[in-house]
Formats: sequence, structure tokens, C-alpha cells
Amino acid sequence: MVADPDPELVFAIPGEISAPTGGYAYDRSLLAHLPGAGIRVQHLQLPGSWPTPTAADVEHTRGLLGSLHHRATVLVDGLAFGAFPDSLLETLGQGTGQRIVALVHHPLALESGLQEDERRLLETTERHALACAAHVIATSAVTARTLTRDYGVPAGKITVACPGTLPARRAEGSGRTRGAELLCVGSVSPRKAYGVLAVALSQLTELDWHLTIAGETHRDPVEHTRVAALLEAHGLAGRVTFAGVLTAAELDAAYQSSDLFLMPSLYEGYGMALAEAMSHGLPIICTTGGAAAETVPDEAAVKVPPGDPLALGTAVRQLLTRPQHLASLGERSWAAGQTLPPWSDTAGRVADVVRAVARSLPERAA
Repeated sequence: MVADPDPELVFAIPGEISAPTGGYAYDRSLLAHLPGAGIRVQHLQLPGSWPTPTAADVEHTRGLLGSLHHRATVLVDGLAFGAFPDSLLETLGQGTGQRIVALVHHPLALESGLQEDERRLLETTERHALACAAHVIATSAVTARTLTRDYGVPAGKITVACPGTLPARRAEGSGRTRGAELLCVGSVSPRKAYGVLAVALSQLTELDWHLTIAGETHRDPVEHTRVAALLEAHGLAGRVTFAGVLTAAELDAAYQSSDLFLMPSLYEGYGMALAEAMSHGLPIICTTGGAAAETVPDEAAVKVPPGDPLALGTAVRQLLTRPQHLASLGERSWAAGQTLPPWSDTAGRVADVVRAVARSLPERAA
């Protein structure tokens, strides 16, 4: 992307924008669609170590923030912003005249696998950082309510801009020549709860099924090793494929050839893969963890409590042994998928925030 010499918005994002996660997909789509909403935007890459940066990366970030154009509003991805220390918030505020907007996919402290002291520190830093922002964009209504209830962010200071969804062909399914094809999409991490899914599927060894997990395995190698060991211990290693990161075409093909979509996550800030599954008309089993409870309408999915392998296994069994019920759920998922908003709607909401923040704060002298 060619740098704009006079951008209206600088979008600061930690790490490689090409990273294959839902949060980065959201950021990429905003960068692509904001110009169509009338916003000149410039991407600013922050060090990839956020939210646990080295001292050198904090100083590098300070230099990047200190050089920002004085008339631009700055949108900072919450993966970094929620962990900003006071010194960086001060640098950012001085450079932009407080035209700071925070983008929160989900609060950092809600990531699974954190030690209690890590969780408390992230909760404290994010609460303070959000208080310094002129406005906050949340990617779901659930995240917005969490920020108001647990982080003291006034509801009037938050705009919900849910992810958009691209149109998709309806899934054809596997044809059941080799049993049911199950699909999960998401990086292997404690929050995604693939270990819970392994225990759930261990109850279904007499049924004919195969599971594909599409997503990064090296982001958390310890968790990947743990899940793989669980599968091996339950005799399921030969029935589960870790496909790794798929291209867009490969992922579409995976949706097309699957019979059932599973999301066992403990918590989701939105659950973009759920929206993708609906857009393909796949029957869905998901948990009620975080926004997953609301991203999919109740009639379009079977929902179970997070962290409950017995409930999850029972739900999978009921669908795999009742083809009519499975087909009906797919019909309702497809219908719900046709009502999902496009990315232009998401960009339009963010553009409205950028313009409102620019109007509400005084122009800084050059």
C-alpha cells in the first residue's frame, strides 16, 4: 500500500497483516473497504510482539507513534492498544491531539491460558488505555457490553462494527461416501478448546466421521502438542487432520465438502468462521462462549455450554444419527447466512466514527 501523505486515518496494527486469524482478516478488510467509504487510510505496522512486547519494541512503537501526521485520527488494534503503557498513551495523545480510536476484537484478559497475574495486568492496562481513547469500536454487541460492564467504558463511547461476510456458494457436503466430514476453522490455541472437542469426539468412536481442523498450529506449539496427544490417547489421531493455514480457495473447498461445522471455543469476540459457515449453509454446533451465542441465531445452530465435552459430544451424535435434523439445520443456517452484512457496512460504521472524532476535537497546529 502506498503511503498517503495526508491520511485521514492511520490504522496501527501489530505484526504481519497477512496473519491467518479472524482479527487480522477483519483488519485487512477494513483497509480494503475504508477508501470506498470515503476515508483515506494508511496502514502502520507495529512490532509483532504485542501484547507482550520487549523493551526494544516498546521504544520502536514510541518512535512510530511520535512520527504520526498531526491531523490524522489513529485507529489502534486492541491486540496492541490494550497493553499500551502510560508512556505510549501519552506519546500517542500528544502526537494526534487525542484523536485515538481503539478497535477491540475481545478484551486481552479473556484470552485463555493466561496466568492470573498476567490476566490482572492486561485487565488493568486495557481499562486505562480505553479510558484514554476518544472512541472505541467493538466487533460485536457482546464485546461492547463487556467493555461497559467490566472496563468502565461508557456505552455512548462505543460503536459496534460487526465483521462483514463475503457471498458464498452453498456447501454440497461430502456425499457421505466415507462417513461425515466435520470441520473446524481457527488457530490451535487454548481459547479454541480443541482439547475439549477431542474428549467430546472420543464418545463417538462407533460412528463414521472425520474431522479437519483448518488453522495455524505453530502459533501455540505447546497447545498443539497437548491436543495431538489427547487425540492419540483416545485413538482418534487417524480420524483428525490438522490442515494448517489454507488459502481462500482451499478454505472454500473445505466448507463445500463438509457436512457439519463445529466451534468448541471457550470464548469468541465475534466468531467470523461462524459467519462463513452460515454463508455456506453448513449445519453448525457451537458453544455459547462470548459472542458466539449471538453471532448465530438460535434456530441456525445447536448451542452447548463452553468447556462441556459431554454436551458437545451429545450434540454431534444427535446430528450425525438424524440426517433429517442435520439437513433442516443446514437450511436454517443458509437462510441466516443470507442476512449477514457485507464488509461495506462495517467500513461505513468505522468511517462514521472517524469523521465524528475528527469533528469533535480541535485541529492541531502544524
